[in-house]
Amino acid sequence: MSLSNAPRVLRGAFVEYGASVPPLTVVFQFNPVELERNRALSFASPKETVVPVAEGREGGTRMAGTSGSLRAFHQETKDLIDVRDGQKVTVQEETLSFEIRLDATDRMEEGDPVATRFGVLPQLSTLELLTQPKNEGMLGRALDSRLARIPGLKRTRGFEFAESPNPPLVLFIWGARRVLPVNITSLAIRETEFSTLLDPVRATVRVGLSVIEGSNPAYRFSRVLGEAQSALSLAGAREITNLVIPG
Repeated sequence: MSLSNAPRVLRGAFVEYGASVPPLTVVFQFNPVELERNRALSFASPKETVVPVAEGREGGTRMAGTSGSLRAFHQETKDLIDVRDGQKVTVQEETLSFEIRLDATDRMEEGDPVATRFGVLPQLSTLELLTQPKNEGMLGRALDSRLARIPGLKRTRGFEFAESPNPPLVLFIWGARRVLPVNITSLAIRETEFSTLLDPVRATVRVGLSVIEGSNPAYRFSRVLGEAQSALSLAGAREITNLVIPG
């Protein structure tokens, strides 16, 4: 029996953005217990020169860069503000990784006909479709063909299956404050138990994502909320009074 005052637990999810009717959606059966986030930065010296290294195919000269030592630049520059402004910084997009656990045993015991017949295969198939070009799907081709036969139908973006070599764009929804557009960079599926028809009953999926940053509304929404959280942290930081900063 559930308690009426029990907190509502939101589920993470993948939702396809603007390509299908209806969009491909995977709501996590169990929220991941860990979410790993990484961002790589690379630093280079501003003392970069460009020298010719080879003759191009059309008679031009192909150029390559050679950089001085970043450590030498740091040693030569006394003012830290000059170091900050002078060194060349490349910031990579944020990457995320976590595991999704799928288990059909409870639904099979409850008599769910889909889980009894197919196990977790429908969820796994949807995850795989999120990494494949839309025009490779047979159902997408069939629907696209039928829509093309309807006289006067205005084919709008988001309601068509255009030929494209790219997989769908995906929104990673992780609570009310993080709605991130992402590329799925890796998908490792481990099936661990099977039905008598060899459909997977249990599976673990290791997912790798890269966040699509920029001026798109979804990323800006999450970025603004993140900056607001940082402001809350600074407002309540009592430890700053214990800092000793050398002059």
